[in-house]
Amino acid sequence: MKRGYLSQYFNGVGAKILSPVEVDTLLSNQHEFNGVEDLRNILGEPDGKEKYEAKFLYLTDSDDEPIVEDGFLTWYDARQKARIERGVMRTEYRLYFQTNTVLQCATTGDLLVIARRPDNTLLAIVAEKDTTIARQIMWLFGFSDFSHPGFSIREELETEQDRIEFASRFILESIGIAVETTAESWLDDMLQKFGITLPKTKIFSDYARSTLNDISVKDDGDSALMAWMEREEILFRTFEKYLIGERLSQGFDGDVDGFIAFSLSVQNRRKSRVGYALENHLEFLFHENGIHYSRAAVSENKAKPDFIFPGIKQYHDSSFDPLFLTMLGVKSSCKDRWRQVLSEADRIENKHLLTLEAAISSNQTEEMKSKSLQLVLPKALHTTYTSEQQSWLMDVSSFAKLVLKRQNNNR
Repeated sequence: MKRGYLSQYFNGVGAKILSPVEVDTLLSNQHEFNGVEDLRNILGEPDGKEKYEAKFLYLTDSDDEPIVEDGFLTWYDARQKARIERGVMRTEYRLYFQTNTVLQCATTGDLLVIARRPDNTLLAIVAEKDTTIARQIMWLFGFSDFSHPGFSIREELETEQDRIEFASRFILESIGIAVETTAESWLDDMLQKFGITLPKTKIFSDYARSTLNDISVKDDGDSALMAWMEREEILFRTFEKYLIGERLSQGFDGDVDGFIAFSLSVQNRRKSRVGYALENHLEFLFHENGIHYSRAAVSENKAKPDFIFPGIKQYHDSSFDPLFLTMLGVKSSCKDRWRQVLSEADRIENKHLLTLEAAISSNQTEEMKSKSLQLVLPKALHTTYTSEQQSWLMDVSSFAKLVLKRQNNNR
């Protein structure tokens, strides 16, 4: 096990595409996954019927939370008895499952992942076919295609591909894996500066950048943005862990509603904070590059685009050429929410959206193209997309150069 890599959370993983006979009860009621022989590499040689506790998840882009159900998977060799009793030299490995809500949701073509955890339990993930979340799960575990009907297997999970960084951490947390990300050496400094209260997001973003003095935003905006986001995430989790520990140590004295409210506040803060942090770091990047902008100003119909370039004054000036206007929506993750930016600046026909979401599906990016929406991502995330998608993507530095060029050409 190597800390900071997938091997810290998984002892091995197998993946395949579900076939009709595995999910269509009209064709079969076998309750077994096919092509499982290679699972021996992560489950070993079964001695009789080995029953594993398993957590089943069904993932789709249309729901923020997965469908989750606990159950069992049974691993065995159906020919073991015949070999022992009659010397039949054959093996027939099987992975048996009982019907549950997750597998009832599964359809032909969905992605199935079986992962073995260090505690000897299994995680069984079904991701809807042709979705962003299915592509993200494939990218996370290092699978590119499935040229044969059985399981593709990965055992070591300690290559550079398996290093847990910003994008992979959020995918892991979407499947219920709590990733350990703390920097205890900074805790005393944060407590000295902020006491025992989290400061406003902008103040915390400024602080996170101040801990990275060797970054030049003008030389490489893409790397700078990712470094800032990674550092702020680690610092925030460190500070949050301490504050949550302090609150839990006080107890809730039987106040169930108080405990639930506290838990919800933690979850909601985590969700909203990432988006604000991303906007804060982008604002600093634009400022350092001499780019004029307005942030969260009203365009029309109460819409507030995240950024308008060169500014909202020019946007509302009917004599200002709209070809020199640029709009940037900012969403740390997209899912179906990317469509919200389409109505946020009517004067601007071709809009831009910056996200940190890895491996968005081709279906989604094709729809973005059809809606005249250009996707912008830090360069490090481009490799999570297909080669065809990469030829269309824009990186952060290129976007900054575009708005600066429009700004200079309009002087």
